[in-house]
Amino acid sequence: MRRSVFFISDGTGITAETLGHSLLAQFDQITFDEQAIPYVDTPEKALAAVQTINVRAQQDGIRPIVIDTIVNQELRLILRQANACKLDVFDTFVGILEQELSTHSANAVGKSHSIVSDADYGVRIDAVHFALDNDDGARTRHYDKADVILIGVSRSGKTPTSIYMALQFGIHVANYPLTEEDFDDIALPEVLRPYKKKLFGLTIEPERLSAIRHERKPDSRYATLRQCDQEIRAAQAIYNREGIPFINSTHLSVEEISTKILAMVGLKRRLV
Repeated sequence: MRRSVFFISDGTGITAETLGHSLLAQFDQITFDEQAIPYVDTPEKALAAVQTINVRAQQDGIRPIVIDTIVNQELRLILRQANACKLDVFDTFVGILEQELSTHSANAVGKSHSIVSDADYGVRIDAVHFALDNDDGARTRHYDKADVILIGVSRSGKTPTSIYMALQFGIHVANYPLTEEDFDDIALPEVLRPYKKKLFGLTIEPERLSAIRHERKPDSRYATLRQCDQEIRAAQAIYNREGIPFINSTHLSVEEISTKILAMVGLKRRLV
């Protein structure tokens, strides 16, 4: 079964998509055809969105699902004209909060993504710079300043996780690739030993790793299933021998990977 879904926002649409994906993930027996319509901030754009939704409803023979985070009430009323199952985040939650808090909401576009303070902004930028400077084992001299050091085979998700944790949590994350040289004696690289307590491993299923590597280097030894399987087994052997915590990233989003690492390591975000 397939259903069309629209994520509509007066901003980037990140909040609508994040909330929508969390809700839709509960219905894994249905395939969702997703479309984002960001920056719907005028009546004309809202009417155009309604037309797009109605056309899809006619094509599908069933009304689409609309998840929106539109702040402006006038625009929300226009969207209600669409032939859709509409989940309005502000209508659902803000009214309840206004009543409980005995005050009106700001109705300000972009509040959900605003930087709380200059200090928070500085923490984010500093953490991102650290992640970029200490990516893929390029430098190791600043590992003493890292909150956590991700290790794993090539293309197991180290870099995107490092950047996400820096940007979202203000965490200083370095990452180091485990290579065939490290697997000769199934031993932790000597450069990492002084920082063993900061290490966290990522692993991944061989089939998925092979597919990812084929996109980067098609038909190479690097991407063969056999090579991927050997590297993953060796990496996990190092984790087990050295007592390094690790998780399987195969079926996890970068958000889920990052949150699990924070919980397992006991780190707290630096942003308020």
